[in-house]
Amino acid sequence: MKNHEQIKPEDLGCAEKLQAVGDSLYAIGGKWKLRVIIALSQGHCRFNDLQRTITGISGKVLSSELKELELNGFVKRNVQAENNPVIVEYELTPYSQTLKDVVYALIKWGVLHREKIKSEAKVSNV
Repeated sequence: MKNHEQIKPEDLGCAEKLQAVGDSLYAIGGKWKLRVIIALSQGHCRFNDLQRTITGISGKVLSSELKELELNGFVKRNVQAENNPVIVEYELTPYSQTLKDVVYALIKWGVLHREKIKSEAKVSNV
């Protein structure tokens, strides 16, 4: 496996780029996965706290997304069985740090895009 800093997209062919993007979207794509990751970047969290933080996500969907994120190595599930009731908390793994630049870039682009749409809406309403 290559070190991720050695991979240069310009050195990849189209099919390899498409496969890489497909793999990425499989692991973190969809409406909720990155939102779960961002919520957990604030620190470990219980299920109900996550559900309150991520507006609009159902318990069933959150449970599924957490399982998939755990399967892909981004989230760790911690069970404290010595407590009654049992306490389950979720936290990001060190591997999730590999998404840091991607998440920051998406946040920056999202703010830029929202401002662009707002400014275009103002111009069209004049």
